[in-house]
Amino acid sequence: MIGFSARPAAVFAVPWLAAAILLSAGCQSRQLSNWMQGDDVKPAAAEAPVTAAPEPSPYPGSALSAQTVSNVPPIQTFPPIAGPRLPAVSAQNAITAPVPTAPPPADPVPSAAPEPQWPSFAPYLTRPTLTTTIDAEPVQPVSSVPPPATSDTVRVALLLPLSGGNARLGQAMLDAAQMALFAFADSRFELLPHDTRGSPDGAMTAATMAIGDGAQIILGPLLATSVQAVAPLAQAANVPVIGFSNDRTIAGNGIYTMGFLPMAQVERVVSYAFSRGVSRFAALVPDNSYGETTVTALQQTAARLGAVVTRVQFYDPYAQDFTESVRILADYDERRGALIAQRKELAERDDEISRQALRRLEKLQTLGDLPFEALLLPDGGERLLSVAALLPFFDIDPAKVRMLGTSQWDVPGLGSEPALIGGWFAAPPPKARKDFEAKFKGMYGKRPPRLVTLAYDATALAAMMARTGSGPDFSPGALTNPSGFWGRDGIFRFVSAGIAERGLAVMQMDRRNAQVLSPAPEAFQAASN
Repeated sequence: MIGFSARPAAVFAVPWLAAAILLSAGCQSRQLSNWMQGDDVKPAAAEAPVTAAPEPSPYPGSALSAQTVSNVPPIQTFPPIAGPRLPAVSAQNAITAPVPTAPPPADPVPSAAPEPQWPSFAPYLTRPTLTTTIDAEPVQPVSSVPPPATSDTVRVALLLPLSGGNARLGQAMLDAAQMALFAFADSRFELLPHDTRGSPDGAMTAATMAIGDGAQIILGPLLATSVQAVAPLAQAANVPVIGFSNDRTIAGNGIYTMGFLPMAQVERVVSYAFSRGVSRFAALVPDNSYGETTVTALQQTAARLGAVVTRVQFYDPYAQDFTESVRILADYDERRGALIAQRKELAERDDEISRQALRRLEKLQTLGDLPFEALLLPDGGERLLSVAALLPFFDIDPAKVRMLGTSQWDVPGLGSEPALIGGWFAAPPPKARKDFEAKFKGMYGKRPPRLVTLAYDATALAAMMARTGSGPDFSPGALTNPSGFWGRDGIFRFVSAGIAERGLAVMQMDRRNAQVLSPAPEAFQAASN
């Protein structure tokens, strides 16, 4: 039981007067810490002040800055090959939670700090401009324009399709870029994401805004047509562009392409097959510019090696049935006719030797060997599976003909098609990418699409070049360092023509996981032009 005893009135007045003064001061102060005003704030780094970063804008041009978060796990380093180092650094400055969309209650209660998480800016990209009230007075909406740059701010634009048909891939590439941002950038580095809407016109608008915001280099866009649309604007402003396309025709004059070039992949796998005794090649390719590029690469490589290309067959990439194209490639009607004629001739002889030969022919579909030992199938996805399923049906036996592919084979699930098992394909080395994929899945809860490593490596490269002692260096000399760099897809370097040269491995398709047959090089021998 708590007892109360009588006291003089003056004794009681003192504590009540003190409490009233404190309460009045608390109601009028806007300088109290966020948790005292009811905001949900993430914990600051140990022994470091909490610095509130501006909320990323819901509109193109919003800046993403590297911030100090002590609980962010480090990511593997991004070292160059015998060139300038790309050190892994921690993210800097704590990030506050978003401003609540509704006014706080009259008597706010301090909220518990959330569990430490990897900072993600993805939810803010499509959010409307927010307002809130503190002490019944409105706060101005968050600006859609990046804050003014200081003298040492380094702004890098990232142009991606965050809406439209490729929005899912674009968002995943933005997630990967954020991982690189917090792994390699310092507090001066700002990443400005812009939505290209998946179209050349959208890319032009995004590039115009990025250049106006002071971007010193542009990463992206994704598609060749969008890179082409951006190129004149960037060249006029003297801003280099690292696009994610694999079309080498758009590169040059300050435009660089980071995509995986099909010609280099074909050259790598065909050269390996030739070293293993294969000298006669054929190709079954889509009737488009990609297919023509792979055929040209096959013919040029075969001519250089002293091999021959005996047959090339195109198919309509938009068709639902590829039967006729495979039938023609296999020369099935003529070979089938030859078998039927041979069976008829042996049946007419009616002797023991003929009957034995006839029994052997009963297990065959056709008669006569194919004029090639290896077949190039550079396509991917469902189309590749549909084409490959027809090969044994028209007596193109995978046990006799080696199937060859490109990095489009470097996706899960293709081993479900028996005709592709044992096939060889060229692709970036898998080890570094597997480590990246595990981290990506752990942070975002999903497996990353294949191309997101392009955004990661490009952002890491830009962050490294922004950290030089003499200031950011995005010059042609720095970008075309002949020693190259080591990324999540192995070594790469930009040659003077603006294309990315890569170190590729040769893989063998298995039912579940592809195996490395010939490892990728770990250093470039000499500069290419």
